[in-house]
Amino acid sequence: MDLKTLAYFVAVYEKHSISAAAKACSIAQPSISSAIKLLEESLKTQLFTRHARGVMSTESGQALYPLAKQLLGQADAIKSVFDEKSQTVAFRLGLVAALGVERMSLLLKEFTSSVEGIELTLVGHDEECDARIITQSYAHHKEQFQPMWQDQYILAVPTNHKLRLKQNITLADFQGLSLIQRTPCEAWDTLIEALTQNNIEAVIRAKIQTMEYALGMVRAGVGCALLPNVPQIMSAQDVVFKTIDGIDLSRLIGLAYQKNSEPVEVLKVLALKRG
Repeated sequence: MDLKTLAYFVAVYEKHSISAAAKACSIAQPSISSAIKLLEESLKTQLFTRHARGVMSTESGQALYPLAKQLLGQADAIKSVFDEKSQTVAFRLGLVAALGVERMSLLLKEFTSSVEGIELTLVGHDEECDARIITQSYAHHKEQFQPMWQDQYILAVPTNHKLRLKQNITLADFQGLSLIQRTPCEAWDTLIEALTQNNIEAVIRAKIQTMEYALGMVRAGVGCALLPNVPQIMSAQDVVFKTIDGIDLSRLIGLAYQKNSEPVEVLKVLALKRG
């Protein structure tokens, strides 16, 4: 007894006809008849009685039918599990820190819904991956870089700070200013270098890694923080944001990739919408 034979039995049972079952299974009628005969011999029982207009199931046939349907259903379920697994597209996407949760969530939602069977894994920008969303400075010569967003850095200031009253912030305003250092942050290095060249000394009050903690410390009045003007930041309450004149503090974010696989092609299309 095998699954194919049981499938032929089910077809005959449901069609009440060997010829109709043969047509439904796309097989010759003698093959169906032979399979049913071998099944009856194997089970040592008669499954159908023949009459002029077709066949009629016996009590043994009626007892076998639900069992055969269940077994065939289980076999299909097993096959579908492995079919789905074989169709899965594994994709590792490297991300640089502080890209902004809202806009990245939207991008990743579009990406995963555009690639059937995608199995997305997010990793750090310096880990092995299929593509990366990074700042341009991290791209190497073997990668193609497609711009997506241009972010400007702004100074987050507590609401009760004296700088909130100033319309324009310059480097001179950083003299003795309490700052929250967030790393990694490329703009931070640029700012500190400029302050050093102009003999301006700020005061580091805290060192953290995430934008969320930086905003929390600004709200608490610990100090000011240099942050990108992403929507997630600009929508923050109880914080004042100031642009900094006299220095270019910006970052170009884009898609870096080497492979030309389908998921990367989809990412390239999504990146173009934002570039």
